[in-house]
Amino acid sequence: MQYTYWAIKENRKWQVEMQKAPSSLSRVSQRLQGKMNALIPEKAHRAITGAIRHMVEGVLFGAKYLSRVKPVSGPLHRVEAVAEERIRYYKHAAAAEGGITGAGGFWTSMADFPILLGMKLKLLFDIAAIYGYRVSDYRERVYLLHVFQLAFSSQERRQTVFAQMRNWNEHAHLLPEDVQDFDWRRFQQEYRDYIDIAKMAQLVPGIGAVVGFIANYQLMERLGRTAMNAYRMRWMEEGKLG
Repeated sequence: MQYTYWAIKENRKWQVEMQKAPSSLSRVSQRLQGKMNALIPEKAHRAITGAIRHMVEGVLFGAKYLSRVKPVSGPLHRVEAVAEERIRYYKHAAAAEGGITGAGGFWTSMADFPILLGMKLKLLFDIAAIYGYRVSDYRERVYLLHVFQLAFSSQERRQTVFAQMRNWNEHAHLLPEDVQDFDWRRFQQEYRDYIDIAKMAQLVPGIGAVVGFIANYQLMERLGRTAMNAYRMRWMEEGKLG
């Protein structure tokens, strides 16, 4: 039970962090992001946007990302030990992939975007399965996309997404039956803007490999931690932690 008490305490701190108002630094970063976007070639914008769109549609409509990982029975510490192992696996795989593609120049670095996005989505599907949620249910897939947005959005957007995730079982019943109504355009824009500063340096010759290795590792770490806290919150709301 000691681990459970610690996890609940950490999750409550995380919830406070998710609800913080945008800081002055956040606003400055958004302005910097706008300037960065203006410097990026239009063909790069189109390629990234297209990759994100296809990935999102694949998550909502296809079975490509369905996890083969089995739910973990037992107390929270046992479940999260397995989740931690999956996060470590994907962090190292993503870092290695980022280093290889970053070393290859502009076009191989461009290939990193859809590859990394695919790894992130697979990690989310695995974590959902570990905590015992059936991602064959389209509403659970929408929840995964909310987790994704929570990890890779501006603080202003994060507040909105977090509010939608609270008491998810009640909110899920209000979701449209038609998955076409999901706002993937907002999703891809927020994600692209979040990663641009961290990842666009990967396109620079000479430093791409180092940037790709570090950025991919950190981005996967952030997603894994966000997912674990999101599912801790679900368990707390559903009374699974006692």
